[in-house]
Amino acid sequence: MSAGDGLHVLVTGASGFIGRHVVAQLQREGHRVSAVDRVAHPDPEVPTVVGDLLDAEVRERAVVPGVDAVVHLAAITSVLGSIEQPALVHATNVETTAGLLELARQHGVGAFVLASTNAVVGDVGTGTITEALPLAPLTPYGATKAAAEMLLHGYAGSFGLRAPMLRLTNVYGPGMGHKDSFVPRLLRAAATGGGVQVFGDGEQRRDLVHVADVARAMAMAVAGWPTGPVIIGGARSYTVNEIVAVAREVTGAPIPAERVPARAGEMPAVVVDVGRARGLGFEAGTTLVEGVRSAWADFDPAAVGSAQERAGARP
Repeated sequence: MSAGDGLHVLVTGASGFIGRHVVAQLQREGHRVSAVDRVAHPDPEVPTVVGDLLDAEVRERAVVPGVDAVVHLAAITSVLGSIEQPALVHATNVETTAGLLELARQHGVGAFVLASTNAVVGDVGTGTITEALPLAPLTPYGATKAAAEMLLHGYAGSFGLRAPMLRLTNVYGPGMGHKDSFVPRLLRAAATGGGVQVFGDGEQRRDLVHVADVARAMAMAVAGWPTGPVIIGGARSYTVNEIVAVAREVTGAPIPAERVPARAGEMPAVVVDVGRARGLGFEAGTTLVEGVRSAWADFDPAAVGSAQERAGARP
């Protein structure tokens, strides 16, 4: 399949932060997109099945004859939430994936692209994370994503389904104003004159990838990536201190950083090898400064105020 074929692609979780960018990227590449989510997609031109994918009837209305590919983004992604409610996270992330895969098999869907995570391999210390590492998740969340990957492998091996599994690092960018990860916390602090907490000495390394780059990778996977895991990360990893410095540069705010003791079990580094993605033609194209600047527009009081004034001035 090629991007010019105009495939019918179903995107689960299409109304979410990553989903909205993926839908737009697929549309730009000439695909016909349908959606399933708990809320309707903001673009009224995107047909949406509204409902919870835990409901078999919702899944059956979403995966229908004529769907060529599924991009499966819908999931509970909170690590803490998975520890507090492991059974719910298992049902949402594993049982739902199994139900979608079975419908894909029944209706002859050719490709099933999974949004996965490097949490499937657990803590590797300061080592580099690669696709070759054994699955060894440390949380129920990581375990559910590892289980979902195994389900995809099983359907690929038994039924010929093409099943790329994109292991995403920390995704950031426009549209994440409701998130509580580190980048939105920094930008929220800049907008309100507040500060942030930095654990330990701030030298722990993190990999961030811009949501626009993730959307490109998802579209490339739909078009022809083979079955198996592919790490999708940024150009390089950054220390927490470097991320704070970039946020200060972009926003012009001081963003005071309070040093607090490191949390037990916090990973000292998330450093990934993106060689497999590069071999498939993908390269992250957004620098950290560019990416944080794009996300800042959602938080910047001046930009938000101007947008509201423009909206109010419309007839």
